[in-house]
Amino acid sequence: MSQTFYKLLEENPVPVLELDQVVEGTVIGIHGTEVYVNLGAYGTGIIYGKEYFSARDLIRNLNAGDTIKAKVVDLENEDGYIELSLREAKKALAWEEAEEAFQKGEAIELVVKEANKGGLMLDWHGMLGFLPASQLNAEHYPRVESGDTREIANQLSKLIGQKLSVSIITVNPKEGKLIFSEKGEKTKREKRIPSKYKVGDVVEGEVTGIVDFGIFIKVEDGVEGLVHISEMAWSLVDNPRTLYKVGDKVKAKIIDIQDGKISFSIKALTENPWKKVEGKYKVGQKVEGVVIKHNKHGALVSIEEGVAGLVHISEFESERDLKEKLKLGQSYPFVITSFDPKNQKLTLSYAQAVKGEGVKEKEEKTA
Repeated sequence: MSQTFYKLLEENPVPVLELDQVVEGTVIGIHGTEVYVNLGAYGTGIIYGKEYFSARDLIRNLNAGDTIKAKVVDLENEDGYIELSLREAKKALAWEEAEEAFQKGEAIELVVKEANKGGLMLDWHGMLGFLPASQLNAEHYPRVESGDTREIANQLSKLIGQKLSVSIITVNPKEGKLIFSEKGEKTKREKRIPSKYKVGDVVEGEVTGIVDFGIFIKVEDGVEGLVHISEMAWSLVDNPRTLYKVGDKVKAKIIDIQDGKISFSIKALTENPWKKVEGKYKVGQKVEGVVIKHNKHGALVSIEEGVAGLVHISEFESERDLKEKLKLGQSYPFVITSFDPKNQKLTLSYAQAVKGEGVKEKEEKTA
């Protein structure tokens, strides 16, 4: 393998697994009350014991070959497996989706599950959030002149089972707070971005939150926005937590301001690597590439830092066959089957490259 690819491996190491991290893997076997999961470069995970019984309703529908997301609860147990939790992963993902919905300020329809004198409990992905009576619109607000709490609860209970259009106004997973509003008023979070900020500006801010889909940056009080995972770097970013931590100071470029929300890009401050390779590669060319990710479509392969393409799953007998032949972090020969640097699209073939090598070896033996 060339020095270029040794350098590429050093610059793009396989991320370190962390406790409480949500990971994706493939179910490789279900034996009794144990579920075994292939986590690729991380190793083999297991769901068993209390984690198995707490997620029986989810596991009941699982089969070998299914892709699942689970939360790491133990990096290595006494048998050498990574202990996983499906229930905790579902909860963690629900909180992340709540954070995303909060940032977008989007309206969502949720079912009322319970009622009490203070308001309503709504179902959010199997988790209960609170809609205070003070945040109900005029149509649903309980009109009880006497202020009798029992009558208020009785009025609110008539909404149980109904769907309400609400927005999220508070997300705090540490305290277990998920609060909704039915009112159409703009929250403080959605107030107008000061006119001094414009698309194209480069600003410096502080990382205030990290989720699977990106990081949140605060530029000043009241001005906070998202750097989506796709805008963090030109190369593949699997886990934003491996690049940043809360409190880090970062520079970013404003790429969108809309409806009181601001979006940033960090990768926009660096040269687009696709521009550098416009005349370097062509269809039919043989190249070396490093496997950086497996997904349901195939394997993602990097041929240069920030320039990666897909080897489709159809070239292999199965997902297991693909993973056995193209291991994460390893370099292999490929043939370019399509190359569109302007739209940052690249596809590769491993089968063609191997077939070509086989023909070459045969010719050399004949000679």
